[in-house]
Amino acid sequence: MAHPRISAQLPPHLDPTKAPVAFGRRALPKLNEELQAAELLTRQRALMALCDLVHDPENAYEAVRIGFLDNLKKLLLDENSTVRRKTTEVLYIMATHNIGRTSFIEHEVIPALAQLLNDPIDICRWNMHYALKLMSELPAGAVALVDSGLVPSLVFKLATELEEVQELLLETLVGCLRVEAFEALATGAVRILKEKLGHSSLGIRSRAAQALMAISVPLEGKNMLLEEGVFPELVFLLDDEDAEVRASAAGALMNAAVTTQGKYAALNADAIDALLPLLSDDRTKVRLYAVKALTMLAEAPEGRKALLLHVPAFRERLDDSSEAVRRAAQIAVQVIEWKP
Repeated sequence: MAHPRISAQLPPHLDPTKAPVAFGRRALPKLNEELQAAELLTRQRALMALCDLVHDPENAYEAVRIGFLDNLKKLLLDENSTVRRKTTEVLYIMATHNIGRTSFIEHEVIPALAQLLNDPIDICRWNMHYALKLMSELPAGAVALVDSGLVPSLVFKLATELEEVQELLLETLVGCLRVEAFEALATGAVRILKEKLGHSSLGIRSRAAQALMAISVPLEGKNMLLEEGVFPELVFLLDDEDAEVRASAAGALMNAAVTTQGKYAALNADAIDALLPLLSDDRTKVRLYAVKALTMLAEAPEGRKALLLHVPAFRERLDDSSEAVRRAAQIAVQVIEWKP
């Protein structure tokens, strides 16, 4: 005979680590109240539930509207590591939405996140840097990062951070350097990035090459590449197995060879011999930067003399599938065949 019994176990669809979510419009306001609770467990469970909700951009928008960001900024300094970890997770999820990134600028979330640069918990720092990386992908976000004065600290942290965090750091720096490179140059970024070019991690050396390409745009950056003797390392990377690394190395040489000193530094590093094979590279970006870098070197008499023998290789690019490469090849032929 069956007997009715009440189980002591929770229903299988309920997670005891998360706060129960109120129905309808009351859901987010209730969680916002619980984030301010004095009880640690209440804050933790509210953050767990919030992590799930803010994947939806509508919930992220509503969270910003009712004032979640101010409370989350306070929780970044919570004594409990779980609270800090889940807070940074909520913030980086929100930063995947455009409303989140724009709101971070309006509510000055970037300086609040930067307080965790030296957090003892690895995952807290990873989450924080992932949020900053997402911000750097937005032009206004990159400007906000530069304006916050965070760039020198990011450069210094490259020397001590975990490898997986270094990748995020470098991606953030690339976005910042495209906006303004002078703070990074003043803190010795070129020397540190040069060391990263030979790293065994593809992600790190690829992003280091991208950062050097960005930092070599202003004249001060070109001069610093010359002073630090980066040209041999860049030439070596032209033979890298990864197309992005080859493209960034060629792009950095292209930028640095604008100056007369840069041209001769590249020539002395045998850049022509390393760049010529890239004219037929599978990747359009690699071919384009290689053609432009060789054009810069052809402006030096020694470079023009060496490249006269390879004009047919440039003429082949006149039928390239990319219009940009065709145009660059046409200019290259004109520069190489120019006669005084």
